[in-house]
Formats: sequence, C-alpha cells, structure tokens
Amino acid sequence: MDLLSNKRINTFQMLLKQIGGLQILLGFMLWVPLIVSLLYREFYSALGFSISSLIILGTGYYLHKNIQSVVEPLNRHALAIAALGWLSIALMGAIPFVIIAYITPADVAQQFVPAGADYPSSLMYFKNPLHACFESMSAYTTTGLTMSVHEPSIGKGLLFYRSLAQLFGGAGFIVLSLAFLTQSSSKAAALLYGSESSGERLQPTIKETARSIWKIYLGLTLFSTIYLIVGTSVILPDYPLVDTIFDSINHAMTAQSTGGFSTLDDSIAGYHSRQMEILYLLPMILGALSIPFYFRVIYEKQWSQFWKNTQTRGVILACIFGSFILTLLLWESGIVSDPIREGVFQYVSALTTTGWQTSNIGSWDSSSIVFIVMGAMIIGGAAGATVGGIKIIRIQLILKGLFWHVNSYFLSPNSIQVTNFNQKRLLPEQINKELASAATFTFVYLLMVFISALITAQFMGEGYTMADALFESASAQGTVGLSSGITDPGMSPVLEITYIIQMWAGRLEIIPLLVLFRTILKGSKPVIN
Repeated sequence: MDLLSNKRINTFQMLLKQIGGLQILLGFMLWVPLIVSLLYREFYSALGFSISSLIILGTGYYLHKNIQSVVEPLNRHALAIAALGWLSIALMGAIPFVIIAYITPADVAQQFVPAGADYPSSLMYFKNPLHACFESMSAYTTTGLTMSVHEPSIGKGLLFYRSLAQLFGGAGFIVLSLAFLTQSSSKAAALLYGSESSGERLQPTIKETARSIWKIYLGLTLFSTIYLIVGTSVILPDYPLVDTIFDSINHAMTAQSTGGFSTLDDSIAGYHSRQMEILYLLPMILGALSIPFYFRVIYEKQWSQFWKNTQTRGVILACIFGSFILTLLLWESGIVSDPIREGVFQYVSALTTTGWQTSNIGSWDSSSIVFIVMGAMIIGGAAGATVGGIKIIRIQLILKGLFWHVNSYFLSPNSIQVTNFNQKRLLPEQINKELASAATFTFVYLLMVFISALITAQFMGEGYTMADALFESASAQGTVGLSSGITDPGMSPVLEITYIIQMWAGRLEIIPLLVLFRTILKGSKPVIN
C-alpha cells in the first residue's frame, strides 16, 4: 500500500473516531425522551427510544473506542468532521422516528390524536425513512420544517425528542463533546471548536469555553421556561397546568435554539391569543443574540454591551423597523385581518430564524413574501447565536465596507484609513480580508438559495408561485422553518432531499460541506502551488 493511500485511510479513521464520540452523546441523549415517554405511559415510544439508544451507543462505542487514529486533526479535518458529524447525527437521529412508527400499533397511534379531532396520526408518516431523515435533520439543524402534519398526534415522547434535538443542535454536538469528552490535544480541541461555533474563545481553555457556553445556554432556556409557565398561567388561566408546563418546557427549548418546533397543531397560533403571541416575542429575540454577548454581560458585568455590541443593537433595531415595514406591506395588501399582529410576530420569527407561525403565509401577496425573505430570513440574527441565515454581522460589515470604499476615493494619497467596526479598529488590509470573506460567503449562500428555488419551482405542486418557491428555499437554507405550504409528506422526494441538504449546509454555513466533498473526492492532501 502506498504512502498516499495510508494517509487517506488514517484521515478517515480519525474522522470516524471523532464521529463515534458524537454518537455516544446522541445515544445517551435519547434516555431523556425515553423517560418522558414512560411518564406519559407511551410504552411503544419508550421501547423505540430504548432500541434506538442501544443501536446508536453501540455504533458510537465501536467507532470511538476501537478505531486507533494516529492523525491529529488539522483545520481542514476539523471542518470535514463538523460536516460528516452533523450528517451522522441527523441520520442516526432518524432511527427513533422510524422504529417508533413501525412498532406502534395503528390504534395506539390514533390515541395520540387530541379528543375531538378527526385526522389520522402523523406518526405513520415516519415509516418512510426519508421523512424521518427530513424530520431529524430539521430538528438537529434547528430548522423547524416538519413532516408532522398534525404535531400533537405523534405522542408526547416524540414531541419532546424533537424539541430536545433542537436544544442540543442549537449549541452544537461538537461543543458538547468538547465540554465532556477528552480530546487528544488542545490544538485539536481549538480546531474542532472553531469548526462549529463562532471560534471566539471565552475562557482560557476550550473545555472551559465549551462549558461556559452550555451553562449560559441552559440558563437562558431555564429562564424562558419559567417565563413561559408564569406568562401562560396568567394569560390563559383555564389552560390545563400539565399542558402549560409541557408546552413551556418544549417551547423554551425550541426558542433558545431558534428551532421553532411546537407542541401545538398550528404552532403558536394554536393558542388563539394575541397576548400569547406577544409573550413569545421575548424568547425568540433572546435566542437570536450571541452567546459571547451574554458571556460579557453575565460573567464580566459589561452592561454597556446592550448598546455597544454591534450585533445586539442591529438585531433589536431590525426587529423594530422590519416589523413596521412588513406591517405596512400587509396593510396595503388587505389580505390579512390583523396586519400589525401578524406582521410583527412573523417578522421577528423570520429574522430570529425561529420559525413559529401565526399566519397563513401562503396567502400573502408577493411583495410581503419577498420582503420577509430578503429583509429577514436571509439576514438572520447574530453570529455566535443559534440562528441561521447570512448573519447580521456580515450584512453590517458589507454595508460598512461599501461606505469605506466610497470614502477611500476622497483621501489623500498618503492617508491610511482606519475603520472602527464591532468595537475593533481595522486597518485597510484587515477590512479587505473581512470583506472578501463576508462577500464570498454571501454570494455562495444566495447562489444556493437561487438554485434551490429553481428546483422548487420545478417540483412543487400546483397553486404555488415563484415567490412561494423562493420563500420555502430561503426557509430551509436559513434554518427558519416557516412554510408557505410546499413542505409536506406528499412533496417530491427530489425536493425533500434538496431541503435536507440545504438545512445541513445552512447549519454549518456551507464551507464545511465543501471541504468534506473535496476530502472525499481528492483526499485531504494539501495543494502545492
């Protein structure tokens, strides 16, 4: 065997070993919805989670413990690990959906349907492995598009599993593995951390940084849980307390992860309450702000970050002005009955990429759809949060760079223009580098949305417009989860696979996927100029 083949084998052994560690974490995570299933006496679901956990733990243990890797990850390896790791999480995470759908008798599944409803249980859709993979990818990438046509009809155990998957997916399995699994070196840990998160080190070591991220993340989730329990109890005093607690826990997890899965059949619209929609605005905005911002406020007591942090200020201002513009557009269209209520909630939901829905967006006019796509879904919230989209920091940087370039024509030949951005002073070389990176990513991102929109237009059902195709494509790519109605179990498999790839790419910001494909096709050997 030649040296090149040896290197390629060693590289893939290293990738598989790292993926094994992620699978071990996933296997243990399934114990939580297993317990929830037992609490609600959903014994077939509990059995399904037990079998799935054994399969995933066994696979992960074999890969992590039995594969001996002598290769230390380099930057390109870390990106490939992130891409392949997330794909493996989504594929293995689909196992519980398939097993539970097959082992649950039809009459038992029908008992999950709420009293008075006459629709069949959506659990049966997951007998199709592609639907299960779609649901799992949507969960772990915190997208929120769903094959569960009627969410309550899949059972409490699977509802909780979907929400928990979004919670874990939001902060990231690689960050979780860095917090609790031993890495071979601090350099390897740093590279893996940068492949999935913002790359900003908050503590002296990567392990401490990862643990701080999870402490903040879970702390915010706990705050939202209590906030929603209290708020729901006050606004809807007749709503059953057990349901209030279950809904609030699930919605707090999917809000902090900006995932948007709901326990209700019509998302937050299921409450039929304007006050409840107002209540849910805060958790969405909290999820769209960056973890480094929270770290500086909570750990370092830098209260000035509320108005000095570029991204935080940008997200809040965008929510205010974007909601106002969308409201005006909906008002002008005359299509919706309450443009202020629907415009504010749907804009915040789209910008934060949470994806909770209170409006029939498929009935909107083209102007409103194009605005929410271009002015919210494609932008997204803060980098370092759990949001999708291009991220507001890149939009701000591109706009700053535009003014910087225009002003540069009015400088004297010997002047050096220093630019202040995001509490940093950037020299011309630095801002050019940042601009090139932001512009390249934005171009690739928009190109992928455009190609997907063309595919959607080709395979979507009758009655939809090109604006609907653009909306659905941007929703999948931005891990938003809002839908114009195109996404459902009857959609074309080609379209379903396209959205699965988009959700995967959107969660990892595309580049890791390109690195993985290059590694598979050409190996990880460095290019020699």
